[in-house]
Amino acid sequence: MVEFSVDLLGLRICISCIGLVGNVFLILSIIHTKFSRVKSFELFLLGLAVANLEEIFIVNIYDIIIHQPSITATGTWSCRILKFLTVLGEITSILFTVLISIFRYQKLRDAEKRVNLPIYLDSIRSALLVSGLCMMLSMLLSVPIFVVSQQGTMENITVNKGACPPDFFQCSEDYCPTLNHFYKYLFILVCNLLPLIIVTVSSCLIITVLLNQRKTVKPVESVSGSGQFGRKNKGLRIQRSTVAVLAAMALFQIDWTLYLVFQLTFNPTDVPFWAEMEFFISISYTSISPYVYGIGNNLFSAKNFIKK
Repeated sequence: MVEFSVDLLGLRICISCIGLVGNVFLILSIIHTKFSRVKSFELFLLGLAVANLEEIFIVNIYDIIIHQPSITATGTWSCRILKFLTVLGEITSILFTVLISIFRYQKLRDAEKRVNLPIYLDSIRSALLVSGLCMMLSMLLSVPIFVVSQQGTMENITVNKGACPPDFFQCSEDYCPTLNHFYKYLFILVCNLLPLIIVTVSSCLIITVLLNQRKTVKPVESVSGSGQFGRKNKGLRIQRSTVAVLAAMALFQIDWTLYLVFQLTFNPTDVPFWAEMEFFISISYTSISPYVYGIGNNLFSAKNFIKK
């Protein structure tokens, strides 16, 4: 059991480091190459990377407190603040993922009919407004952490009495306030299930649009050779970026579907490695997605970092 715990700890550190490096590189690449002419898509990616970075930092601090009995007793408010920051980063990452999926579908939808007409989210002001709303919604949905009762959860913890509870939603059979139940299912519905449905539907619609466009594509003879080459180049870039978005959406769907299954099926007190499972499910998307987005959108190329 000890060896297994050590292996898990090593894996946690490895995944966290991969996530930190990927998100930092994504932030730097957007600031370095796109900051002066940042577009809505890059702004959403920047918001996603910042949220991922914050979540990875805080969730590791919180989990260290949970698993290390040697750590001195942690105050209730310290636990609540750390959990609030963890949930804030998690929800913000989810909402920016939803924004990216909707934005990419709107850009592809009826592309031939709309030609290059802008959509609402193309405006940087609109993108900033929607991003701000996502942050406000994330904070609003995270605030109940400060009022959820911990009495039931603290009774079930097997580590030191001062440690933070691994699951703020969990409570004992003898004492479980209505607020705990309400917040748990509100959180699952608004922050997990609804985004999962939106991302899944958007992914299906994007695939449908791509398949329809592939069927209707015809060579344009009237366009000059250089113009045709430029258009082909742009089309390939958009296609590569869209494939990256779809890959990230697939990873998101797998992770949060697993999270929902575990959250609704198992009791945290009955699963010895509940905190580890929750960690790996939630952190895998935040650690892998920056590489998918960065490589797919050509943000990680050496050319982008070298040019001034």
